[in-house]
Amino acid sequence: MKSFDLEGYLSSGVEQVIAGIMKATAKNPKESLFLMQYLLDSRKARRIRKACADAGEHIPPFLIASITTQCNLHCQGCYARANHSCQDGIDGKHPMLTGEAWGRIFDQAAELGIGFILLAGGEPFLRTDVLKQAALHKNILFPVFTNGTMLTDATLDLLGRSRNLIPVLSIEGNEQTTDLRRGNGIYQTLVRSMQRLNKKGIVFAASVTVTKENLAETLSEDFVTALAEQGCKGIVYVEYVPVDAAAKAQALDDTARADMMNRLNALRECREDMVLLAFPGDERSSGGCLAAGRGFFHINAFGGAEPCPFSPYSDVNVTEVGLRKALQSPLFVRLRENGNLEAEHIGGCVLFEQEQEVRKLLEEPDDDQRTHCR
Repeated sequence: MKSFDLEGYLSSGVEQVIAGIMKATAKNPKESLFLMQYLLDSRKARRIRKACADAGEHIPPFLIASITTQCNLHCQGCYARANHSCQDGIDGKHPMLTGEAWGRIFDQAAELGIGFILLAGGEPFLRTDVLKQAALHKNILFPVFTNGTMLTDATLDLLGRSRNLIPVLSIEGNEQTTDLRRGNGIYQTLVRSMQRLNKKGIVFAASVTVTKENLAETLSEDFVTALAEQGCKGIVYVEYVPVDAAAKAQALDDTARADMMNRLNALRECREDMVLLAFPGDERSSGGCLAAGRGFFHINAFGGAEPCPFSPYSDVNVTEVGLRKALQSPLFVRLRENGNLEAEHIGGCVLFEQEQEVRKLLEEPDDDQRTHCR
C-alpha cells in the first residue's frame, strides 16, 4: 500500500488557499501585487520543507500562535477561558512573550519554510507590538483571528500598510445568534468594522464557530452572500469544541459534520469569489488530526509548544529550544506514534476528549527531563 504523502497533501492545500485568495482579491491591485510576491515566497518555502522531508524531517506549513491571554469579551462557551488560557488582567508571575521574542519565532518559522501563522488570543489586537513584528515578515501570511471590536484608526493604518496581516472577524450567525454568544451590540460593532475595512480596501475574512444550532444558518447562501456584500473575502468554519459535558449536545457528530461539508461544497460552487475553509476539515483524507506537528502546532502566550489550542499541554518552550526542536518534543512524538491523532471523536478536536491520556503522555519520563511549560 502506498504511504500517505503528508508533505504533498499539506503543500497542495497551501497552494489552493493562496489561489483562492488571489481569485477573491483580483480586483484589489495592492493585494494582488502582494500576493504575487507571496506566491513566489510560498514556492520557496515549499522547496525548503521538501528538502527537509527528503532528509527525513517533517516541517508543517502552518503554526497557530496565541499571542495574548487577555480579551475584552466574555463569550459563552469560550474554550480559551474554560482552559484558563484566557483571563482578565495580567499574570505578573508568568509574563507573556515580548514582541521581540515573537519576532525571533517568526524568523525561525520563515527559515524552516513555514508560510502561514494564525494569530489568536485572547484578543490579538491587544498586542499591536506583536502585530508590528509580524508585519515585518512579508514572506509569512498572518490571519489574525479577532472579535472585531478593537479596530482603531491606528490598527487600520497598520493593516493598510501590511498586506500580510489579514483580519478574520468572529461571527456566530445573524444579530440575535451573535449577540447571544458574544454580548449585546457585538453584531452591529462587527458590521461597522467590516464597513471600515472595506472602505479602506483591506482584505478581511470571517470566522464562524459551527454548532448543531447554527450550522444551517451559517452555511446558508443568504448568510454567505450577506457577508460578501460587506466586502468579506472568505469564511473559516471552525467546528465547535465543547468546554464541558453539558455542551457536548451542540458539538458536531459524524452526521452533522457530513451535512456541514455537503453544504460547504455546494457554497464553493456558487461562491467562487470567496475562500471557504473548514477547520479541522476532513481528517480522514489527511490521515488523522493535523495537530502535534503533523500539519501545525500551537504556541501559547508564554512560548509553550502545545499540540493544538484545545489541548493546552506542553513539555517544551520554543524560546528555549527553538521551533525545530519543539516539533520533536517528546509529547508530540508520542501523540503521533501512539495513534492518538486518529481516534474517533465528537466535536472539532480529537485530543480534547483524550485529556487524561494526553496528561499521562506528558508525565512519562524522557531523557531530557523536560518540564511542563505554561
